[in-house]
Amino acid sequence: MPLPYPTVIPGLRSPSETTLGLVYFGRMLDKIRLAAAGKLPEGWEVARGLAYKNSFDDRCCRFLGIDYAALEAETLKDGKTDEELLEWAFIQGRRPTDEEVEVWNGFMLKRGWRDSGAQRVHERLAEIGLPPGTVETMFEFIDLDEGRIVAPQ
Repeated sequence: MPLPYPTVIPGLRSPSETTLGLVYFGRMLDKIRLAAAGKLPEGWEVARGLAYKNSFDDRCCRFLGIDYAALEAETLKDGKTDEELLEWAFIQGRRPTDEEVEVWNGFMLKRGWRDSGAQRVHERLAEIGLPPGTVETMFEFIDLDEGRIVAPQ
């Protein structure tokens, strides 16, 4: 069952916000921290981390060449900033080139627009009672669903 729309979660940033130029990574850290504090909605736990192949968390960890459980453990240690955690990820896994980051960001920002993710965007829109085309990408849907943008009338 979908959560009420919009699903406003204080402390959870937009997936398009960047950490050292990389989209999504900061949101993944937010989800880790919020889950540890018991502040994620019920039902989100099963979708965190690597629960689903090709989830954004899974894709991000594979892109960086890191283990999600190790990232989670490092994130929950006291005192590291998001930037320090991304530097940790670069050391543990790999440091993508500027061009790889550009391709990653472009792919993630456009996921769902005229690609195999489009059907999922349409399904998610239907879950909250909005027609296909209300938004075109999964990042836009997330921002809509979480109250950061308003559906066009």
